[in-house]
Amino acid sequence: MNEEREYTLVHIVTVPLSLRFFEGQIAYMQENGFQIHVISSPGSLLDEFAFDQKVTASSIEMQRKITPLKDLVAVWRIWRVLRHIKPDIVHAHTPKGGLLGMIAARLARVPARIYHVRGLPFEASTGNRRRLLKLTEQISCGLAHRVFCNSQSNLNVIVKEKMCKPDKITMLHKGSGNGVDATRLFNPGDVSNAKNDIRSQYGLPIDSLVIGFVGRIVHDKGVDELIEAWQSLRDEYPDVHLLFVGRFESQNAVSEETKSRMIKDTRIHLAEFVEKKSMPQLYSAMDIVVLPSHREGFPNVLLEAAAMGLPVISTLASGCVDAVIDRKTGILVPINDASALAEAIQSYLDNPELRQQHGQAGRERVLRDFCPEDIWKAQLNEYHQLLDRNR
Repeated sequence: MNEEREYTLVHIVTVPLSLRFFEGQIAYMQENGFQIHVISSPGSLLDEFAFDQKVTASSIEMQRKITPLKDLVAVWRIWRVLRHIKPDIVHAHTPKGGLLGMIAARLARVPARIYHVRGLPFEASTGNRRRLLKLTEQISCGLAHRVFCNSQSNLNVIVKEKMCKPDKITMLHKGSGNGVDATRLFNPGDVSNAKNDIRSQYGLPIDSLVIGFVGRIVHDKGVDELIEAWQSLRDEYPDVHLLFVGRFESQNAVSEETKSRMIKDTRIHLAEFVEKKSMPQLYSAMDIVVLPSHREGFPNVLLEAAAMGLPVISTLASGCVDAVIDRKTGILVPINDASALAEAIQSYLDNPELRQQHGQAGRERVLRDFCPEDIWKAQLNEYHQLLDRNR
């Protein structure tokens, strides 16, 4: 293969927020001979990303929900863009972006097609919705030349459910999608002076113990169970507070009772999402991070928290089991089990030495296994293998 030739790579995501998947790797791929184009639903985040990363962007409205007519229109518009660009590789992400992107790329006869599994929504669904979501995954995997998985547990589910041939699917390096920069960004030593300022900003007492949650405030993230667990612990631990970093969403919403408790409780503090570069400061104000999710691809929140030296609590859900080594870097509890979650939280509240031990082990693991550059190298190698195959 002629290494001097520049190749065209198109990333497709459903919404601009998912462009955070590529932080750092865009410049790496550009340095290694790739011209990057991104396709996403319109929004200021897409425009900012294109400007900051010096890439070309196309805005095409895509719905996260199942909307057959709008989805057909989106496929047609993506196909038109791909026919004009004539990319060497299309790399599509997330269930809807993957489905629409793989169909359009196949119709446009793109020579190398990659579907990147970043989570399996069907795992938290039932009935006809579950069957439909599984079918969309099967279609995306079937149309792709190569399937990337963020975690070994997700890969195992896909193969077990016969949604993809085992020889077509792989996990890059140790997983996680894009890794976590634990030296330059998520380094607790660089934000040691931020704790008091952040606590003051969000009304958290300086001497309190803070349980943190970072993510979309929805049912599938286990927020209902977290609030139920909190209710059983609240009176026993008057110096403990909860800090939620995220926003309420209408799709897959938490119960009205949960939302009401979160808004009214003076010891529950709500913060909107901030830029990734500001997240280390927020983590510095936390003592424990909890993500009792029902499903994940590979939750970077747990790796970011671990990189910051924090113990983490999560569930035995796919993806979560890859991000936490149970009883070493954190604690894993059954899905949808508020009692077990409360017990895990209590074990950390009562034992500062255990918090420190698990937090330190988690940071060491992130530094060892989840360096972003290692994942980018593995991804670049996959790109070259596909290009060689299609010469």
